[in-house]
Amino acid sequence: MATLTVPLEDADATLATVGGKGLNLIRLTRAGYPVPRGFVVTTAAYAAHVAAHGLGPVIAAALEGVDPADAAGPERACATIRAAFAAGGMPDEVRDAVLAAASAAGLVPAGSPGAREVPLAVRSSATAEDLADLSFAGQQETYLNVLGADQLVRAVVDCWSSLWTARAIGYRLRNGISQDGLGLAVVVQALVPAMVSGVMFTADPLTGVRAHTAVDAVPGLGEALVSGLTEPDHWLVDAEGRVLECTPGAKAVTTVPIAGGGVASVAREGGVASVAREGGVASVAREAAVTGSSTAPDAGGSVRTDEPVLTDEQVAELAALGRRIQGTYDGTPQDIEWALTADGFQVLQTRAITSLFPLPPGRDPDALWFSFGAFQGMLRPITPVGRESLIRLASGAAAVFTGVPADPARQGVIAVAGERLWARIDALARDPIGARVLPVMLSIGEPGTGAILRRLETDPRWRPVRTRPTAATLAMVGRFGGIVLRGLPLSLVAPGVRRRRFDRAMEAMVAAAEASQDAASRRSDPYERLTARVDAAGITLRDGLAEGLRNFAPMMAPGSAMIAVLRRLAAPLGAEGERLVMETMRALPGNPTTAMDLALWQVAVVVRRDPGALALFVERDAAELAELFRRGALPVSTDRALRDFLATYGMRGVAEIDLGAPRWRDDPVQLMATLRSYVRMDDPAVAPDAVLAAGIRTSREAVDRLATLLGGRGRWPRRGPVRFAATRLRILLGAREVPKFTLVRLLGRIREGLLASGADLVALGRLDRPDDVMFLHYHELRGAGVDSDQDLRARVAGRRAAYDRELRRRQVPRLIGGDGRTWYEGLGGGTEATGEIVGSPVSPGVVEGAVRVVLDPSTAHLEPGEILVCPGTDPAWTPLFLPAAGLVTEVGGMMTHGSVVAREYGIPAVVGVHRATTRLATGQRIRLDGSTGVIEVLP
Repeated sequence: MATLTVPLEDADATLATVGGKGLNLIRLTRAGYPVPRGFVVTTAAYAAHVAAHGLGPVIAAALEGVDPADAAGPERACATIRAAFAAGGMPDEVRDAVLAAASAAGLVPAGSPGAREVPLAVRSSATAEDLADLSFAGQQETYLNVLGADQLVRAVVDCWSSLWTARAIGYRLRNGISQDGLGLAVVVQALVPAMVSGVMFTADPLTGVRAHTAVDAVPGLGEALVSGLTEPDHWLVDAEGRVLECTPGAKAVTTVPIAGGGVASVAREGGVASVAREGGVASVAREAAVTGSSTAPDAGGSVRTDEPVLTDEQVAELAALGRRIQGTYDGTPQDIEWALTADGFQVLQTRAITSLFPLPPGRDPDALWFSFGAFQGMLRPITPVGRESLIRLASGAAAVFTGVPADPARQGVIAVAGERLWARIDALARDPIGARVLPVMLSIGEPGTGAILRRLETDPRWRPVRTRPTAATLAMVGRFGGIVLRGLPLSLVAPGVRRRRFDRAMEAMVAAAEASQDAASRRSDPYERLTARVDAAGITLRDGLAEGLRNFAPMMAPGSAMIAVLRRLAAPLGAEGERLVMETMRALPGNPTTAMDLALWQVAVVVRRDPGALALFVERDAAELAELFRRGALPVSTDRALRDFLATYGMRGVAEIDLGAPRWRDDPVQLMATLRSYVRMDDPAVAPDAVLAAGIRTSREAVDRLATLLGGRGRWPRRGPVRFAATRLRILLGAREVPKFTLVRLLGRIREGLLASGADLVALGRLDRPDDVMFLHYHELRGAGVDSDQDLRARVAGRRAAYDRELRRRQVPRLIGGDGRTWYEGLGGGTEATGEIVGSPVSPGVVEGAVRVVLDPSTAHLEPGEILVCPGTDPAWTPLFLPAAGLVTEVGGMMTHGSVVAREYGIPAVVGVHRATTRLATGQRIRLDGSTGVIEVLP
């Protein structure tokens, strides 16, 4: 029989045998920390109990079809499973092992019925608990003041059944944790006679600062604190042990043991102590109360006091203990439960603080990192090969500023944290020129981050420290400025010519990348093919963004300047002037994203003309339609239209800037979901061609209106400057989406080659799936044929797991400081109490409608007239804009992809709204003003 119990000193314990809490306590005990004596009932004992009573099928049947979104489902499953656990007693061999271990640890006296019973703490310890990425805190039960053998056995069984509480079932479902094969161990320890108890975080959980320790403390046992029943004393301590803050809490409720077993919550009102809640969380306490052995405790000093329950010296000692424990866990910040007894501090458990966002590498507390994803409207994690590709693109682009590409491995400006990319901007913020340029850049691309930077202007770490820029800064500005200035005359005099030259240059880049990948594909040996494909990708990535910038900067700079000119001219008109300026940017010519949406609409037109195809798109869901397309089972006309569309735009997809992300040609489910929305649009006025034509008319009318209103104002006539600026703005900024489209085409071609080599590696037995190559690095792929012993599968598995964990993260900061401080909220003004939420207005107009919160466009279905609310948008989201009446995003700015296309279609849009996807809910009605940025929640 497997080992049923192990002592807290066990050297061979694993997560699978003792669970997360047990493993951490064993690690602390072996490291010499003050941990109450005890033992662990292993998962083998749980398995023996489940097998003895045939609970496996009961659990499986209860969980069948449970939906975490339906609160009643987990509750029903919980009731069924826990009743089954309670119906059967602990198997004899398990009971004997538990009591023997308790006796050996001195917790249950052996053969001495009259001896004093040791109060016990019995805690659940699940195998999916206290992990580095998911703590599962509070999901299973703890029982305190357990007395004697019978109560111990009962508490262990109750702990086992608490693996299946409704909150635990729902938590695992929401986080994608399999319910199969779970086990639960139980930690049994002496209940320490706590004078004070509490929780300590070795990093500030609110700000993220790693050098600060946060301490909460209450009198007596800590159950009232962790259950949220009382307000604790709170301290914030720096790395040297100095108390930075001390906030006394009310401490009006405390938890104390009661006679006969269990605990009670005690409140003092008007100086009188009373039992407010008997039994705490323990069934053994309810049993004691029923038998009449429960007595109201002598509150003594364990009730409300206005004085802090710890001295500053004790808080400093506790913080030092926390830092030592953190060091034992390789510097990972810890959430520690502790108690103060007459003998000093005792450690009751520790787990990683999973709510903290990971930091970019390096220990410079003055560093400041900006989210690449926020600027791109893509907050999801990026695959390893995708991150490396973007770093190589950015490193090559350094040649535009310095004359030579940067070394991707040593560039030091872009780093990885939380499977995402971060750009270091503190040097730019401290530079006199950078301090002026940075806010302008951010006001266009991500105004939420700009708002945060404005709040940081007084912080000495990130304000300009020099009155004159460095020679290196001047050289970079001069080199880039020279590119802009040399192209400026043609852009202003003949913007159409400039645009045509630009388009030809972009096509030449794509043709060169395709030729190099085609040449690599002709190699006969699969490893040689892979190496050649990687080398060809390296050249394309090194030159791609650099060439794009050299050609785009002479257009974007004057185009953006024309926006500023128009705004300056229209300033006397106030809000009306700003609205007209935004309307001049409607339906910009030559936008490839708009062209893509028009092409997809034409596919919908083909579907609507065929009654059989139309019936399929009305009756079948997106996944079924995608499967029919893969099998070639759609009507011929629809199949041909879709294949023609994918031949041109199949390299696009959600998170398409990530080379490792699937494309539409890989998974057409999103296209099918969007087409299902399109075929329901019966109003010809909302067809893309009609919308585009209306946008062109609106922009012309806006220019005419501005020219008319400003023609007679001021000393000098402004009609000519208005038309000059508007004409150049429209032609030059119409190319806004072309560089991104070109890069996606380059990445799509590289991806095709890597997937083909992935299939080769599968055939050679090195990988399980072709797309596993996306979780390897270029040097690993290049060396696959040289080092045939390297375990590619293990590397892929670890990286896929890290990527999948980060996919579950809902909030990603806009900025991260080197000390761990994180900033999430940029604009985000307004409050739910006032019924208003405020963001950045990017597309004018007012609309009322029902909210549709969408986190993944691949399965989203929008009804015409709904307002799309999402984290951010890249071009793959824009097909959803057609049925949408309005747009709200958490990140973005005036010139980000979603904003540009929203103006194309005349959809009112507000971006940069902090936590929009949680502050607004599907079905809720709102009024959205894309001119002022105000979102009003309607009754």
